[in-house]
Amino acid sequence: MRIGPYELTNNVALAPMAGVTDRPFRQLCRRLGAGFAVSEMVSANPSLRHTRKSRQRLDHAGEDAPISVQIAGADPHILAEAARINVAHGAQIIDINMGCPAKKVCNVLAGSALLRDETLVGRILAAVVDAVDVPVTLKMRTGWAADHRNGVRIARMAEAAGIQALAVHGRTRTDGYGGPVDYDTIARVKNEVTIPVYANGDIDSPAKAERVMALTGADGVMIGRAAQGRPWLPGQIADYLRTGQRHSEPAVAAVRDLLLGHLEELYRFYGAHQGVRIARKHIKWYCAAHPESAAFWRNVSRVECTRQQTRLTRQHFDRLAIDSPTGLAA
Repeated sequence: MRIGPYELTNNVALAPMAGVTDRPFRQLCRRLGAGFAVSEMVSANPSLRHTRKSRQRLDHAGEDAPISVQIAGADPHILAEAARINVAHGAQIIDINMGCPAKKVCNVLAGSALLRDETLVGRILAAVVDAVDVPVTLKMRTGWAADHRNGVRIARMAEAAGIQALAVHGRTRTDGYGGPVDYDTIARVKNEVTIPVYANGDIDSPAKAERVMALTGADGVMIGRAAQGRPWLPGQIADYLRTGQRHSEPAVAAVRDLLLGHLEELYRFYGAHQGVRIARKHIKWYCAAHPESAAFWRNVSRVECTRQQTRLTRQHFDRLAIDSPTGLAA
């Protein structure tokens, strides 16, 4: 699996997710075996460039190559400038967001809303590819709506413009994240282009990844929400696709240690005040496989101190490790 000059370690990628795939989470997933990870969405809006959030998203210190940054916007010239700025700050791949279905993104005609205007899509693709000397990739959906499913045409346009890889979420903008995934359109996209194609959408296990690869003929799979609280999942999938060997979920004690390390990285990256707040959602996701965690979650969600958050988390997972030490089956 290659994107431009970069030979990836495997064909399983971590999808860009706003508020999730920050540097600590990307680094953790890469360390656990993801072959590739795309940053959370960075707005191209010049008025947001100097905010604390934007500065943090420009920080790639210690991150493994290739560093991929997703940019979002609707103006070709502004997106081109955003691409140049991110490359200057260490981005080695630029990813264009035409997949996000969130209202706050689509209401400014960015994300998957762009799929309604193929002329504008063409101008954006050309502007960003021409602006930088690094590979440009595209994250897209199958179309705007069921009666506006133009993903195959967009894919052809992307390849002609110089896009070097595609990730296709098998739903339209109006589908959001609900309903069945349209793997047939992903297969059609793969048949129409020669650049690498990642299939994306509801891939939550090694077996599901194998089925999606067979259904679509895709070169790889991109894992999104299923990796929340399971940063080992992309690597687990990659290992299964390579060897055919099925592995159990990590033991509770191993999950505890991963989570505690993740918390430390969040505190270090964001600072104590912000880190505690951002850590809450991750703790909740790590606990999702354990229904008995509800009372713990209510307590830890009120904590404002890193030391107390860490202590409560350690104690809770220590108790879980006694009750179910081997974790859950894959």
